[in-house]
Amino acid sequence: MAIEVKKISDLKEVDVTKLIQESEKEGYRFVSRLASEYEDGTNRFSEQGEALYGVWDDRELVAIGGLNQSINGAREQSARLYRFYTLPEHRRKGIGSKLCNAISTDAKGQFKEITTKTESAKVDAFYRANGFAFDESSPDITHVMSLE
Repeated sequence: MAIEVKKISDLKEVDVTKLIQESEKEGYRFVSRLASEYEDGTNRFSEQGEALYGVWDDRELVAIGGLNQSINGAREQSARLYRFYTLPEHRRKGIGSKLCNAISTDAKGQFKEITTKTESAKVDAFYRANGFAFDESSPDITHVMSLE
């Protein structure tokens, strides 16, 4: 198993079909929204400090996640972990943690913190295990990772 985390410079050149199909089987539509938003130009992860990342196991894309500037004006120099997803058969193998680590490492020096939101207890445990603290200071945030 050759795991590689890479920035995605053009999502149109990456096959996200399996990620979309598997996420929708689980009842999640955020991966298909990521592809739609990229396609229509709503979100291309192209602002200062933003990036989209993928994790490949050999040649198969098995995880994806992005970093956007936060739209929450009360939190200066804040980034948002966005559309983070790992294929079910690749979970609990450290892939999500490698992706989270790559994103947070690249965000240091550009942002003071990374925020995200989840309603899942399993995802809550994942974020806490990867350096995020539970935070209920905003209805749009459940977890915050300090980068300072």
